[in-house]
Amino acid sequence: MADAGVMVAERDAVGAAALRNASWRLVPLIGLGYGAAYVDRVNISFAAVQMNRDLHFSASMYALGAGLFFVSYALCEIPSNLLLVRVGARRWLARIMLTWGLLAMGMMLVRTPHEFYLMRFLLGMAEAGFFPGVVFYLTEWFPPEWRARVISRFYIALPLSSTVMGSVAGWLLSCNGRMGLAGWQWLFLVEGLPPLALSVLFWLYLPDTPASAPWLTADERGWLESRLAAAAAGKVRHGHALADMAAALTDLRVWLLGLFSLCILVVLYAWAFSAPVILMGLTGWSVGTVGWMVAGMGLLGAGAMLWTARHSDRNGERTLHIVVPVLLMGCAYMVGGATRQPAFGVAAFTLAVVAFNAAQGPWLTLPASFLTGRRAAVAYATVNMIGIGGGFLGPVWMGWARDLTGDYQRGLMLLAVPSAVAAGLMLALRVQLRQGPQELPVALPGDTASL
Repeated sequence: MADAGVMVAERDAVGAAALRNASWRLVPLIGLGYGAAYVDRVNISFAAVQMNRDLHFSASMYALGAGLFFVSYALCEIPSNLLLVRVGARRWLARIMLTWGLLAMGMMLVRTPHEFYLMRFLLGMAEAGFFPGVVFYLTEWFPPEWRARVISRFYIALPLSSTVMGSVAGWLLSCNGRMGLAGWQWLFLVEGLPPLALSVLFWLYLPDTPASAPWLTADERGWLESRLAAAAAGKVRHGHALADMAAALTDLRVWLLGLFSLCILVVLYAWAFSAPVILMGLTGWSVGTVGWMVAGMGLLGAGAMLWTARHSDRNGERTLHIVVPVLLMGCAYMVGGATRQPAFGVAAFTLAVVAFNAAQGPWLTLPASFLTGRRAAVAYATVNMIGIGGGFLGPVWMGWARDLTGDYQRGLMLLAVPSAVAAGLMLALRVQLRQGPQELPVALPGDTASL
């Protein structure tokens, strides 16, 4: 009996070391990559303060260009994830970052609306597949009961990238006129550099699977592979590529998740691409001060994301950890849109940002809770393909509302509608998940490893 206890303790120690090593080696690098992606995706929200004036873009022109990124992004999602499975995460993710970094810097050359539209479309094509690719990649490394925490620890880059962007945007825009470049050109030039450097780091240091990780011991590698195999037992196995694609594309649960993602991303990008202008109009503060405000919102959102993900993992529950924050988000935008008092408006918008981020860790674990292998990869790509349409609809909605009514108030208030629909879709998915395999496996005895 004593020998058995020693063996269990040794196994737990090996598992804890394997998860700790994988977490520290993979998550920070992936987080930096996604943070750079989000900055280059939405930095036009700050650039627009000068760019729209210099290039004579209307709110609708700007919104269309902002949204076209997501059209090409959606079209290329599934092919990109299939290529990631085929050639390996290291090669494919490095390629993605190299091409999007070059195009992000190329945004400084835009002069006409059509050039703006083309560059945004190409940028979306270049970045397609990065987010669902890295989420799928992490599910191939970490057992289900740790996935919300792990995903939140890379996805924390989303709110933190807002913090970084808000902190430096004012300074970059203040470089207006230096070396013959406008401030918005400096913004695109400087913020396009990080993905170029990260593409090299991904190529050199990102192993495709635990089997190819030189920093894992043989025991740690064996523990991870056996746990992942046990977690995948009983799930649908992948077969022919076309069959796997068809199975994922016809799964009702995948479509419910995709429509949920569409609704919440309508809300996110309606806010993200207009936030600096909205906050400047509400408070009367400068773009630099508003940048620091956006930075503070990002920090609070990061804290909420980590706490909710950890709480969800510990309780083994996903859907209610998603529904409650989403409903709070909708209520906050309704209040923020209805008031013109700076203090109430800022508080409401801060709550909305915090609530959005709180829901992210739990919901991103869901596709891998019922699919595995290539079908899970296609599922993540499909969910993101459907959802990323919100990146087109959100900015276009806000631009249209601004041109039609003269302000953003009504557009903000109506963001409560997609929030409520998202909550309803998640409750419908809860019913579907209860009819199939449970969302989380029961933890095995001795599973005490903590990341």
